[in-house]
Amino acid sequence: MAGRATVRAMERLARGTGMKKALIAALMFGAAVLPSAAIAQQAAITQTITGTRLDINATGEVTRVPDLAVISAGVVSRSATASAALQDTADKMTRVIAALKRAGVQDRDIQTSNVSLNPEYRYPENQSPQLVGYTASNSVTVRFHDIRNSGKILDALVAQGANQISGPSMTVEKPESALDEARAKAVAVGRARAELYARSLGLRVVRVVSVNESGGYYAPPPPAPPVAMMARGERDYSTPVQPGEQKLQVNLAMTFELQ
Repeated sequence: MAGRATVRAMERLARGTGMKKALIAALMFGAAVLPSAAIAQQAAITQTITGTRLDINATGEVTRVPDLAVISAGVVSRSATASAALQDTADKMTRVIAALKRAGVQDRDIQTSNVSLNPEYRYPENQSPQLVGYTASNSVTVRFHDIRNSGKILDALVAQGANQISGPSMTVEKPESALDEARAKAVAVGRARAELYARSLGLRVVRVVSVNESGGYYAPPPPAPPVAMMARGERDYSTPVQPGEQKLQVNLAMTFELQ
């Protein structure tokens, strides 16, 4: 009824102006557009569940041998002046980076992660603090693709002046294929669990209503805390580094309809 009243009102406004035919044509064009808009609105409506709704959380898990190790290597120097402390760390870090490149580590796998300079004070009793020197540090984050030889490289870095080492943090460099396998396992787990619930309830699984992935999850071991390293003379040694295994998980929230 409201639509008819609107048309009559517009016709009255157009009467006597010679625009009635144009107005009617515009109204007919608008009427032709309405059905497609209505169809689009109906398509956006989610279908309802007529049976029993079942929500399942499922996890798919796979293991892989890590092929990438990330380690932090740094140098720390102390000196009476700020410039001397910075210069000493710069010289040592230059040698450290050169050793990494000689070992085959690419420029893209070496990234400066921290440069710092801090004053050091002595606190005599009943006196003002006294400046006694400066501590400078410089560290790089290094990615090793050859994990089993990374221990030898770290030992070479210590020989070149690196006195702080932390890590390694192991990871899978290209995890997508492993995560896809975990996704397939998660779907299989969710379907099997839904079938179990349906049988227990005397029902059957009609369809999967929705699947929501909460993202891939890596479960690496916790990184080791920074360790101060000292040169150990001329004897032959090598720091062992074992890649072990890493778990990759995908979690799914699945909704099923049972009847």
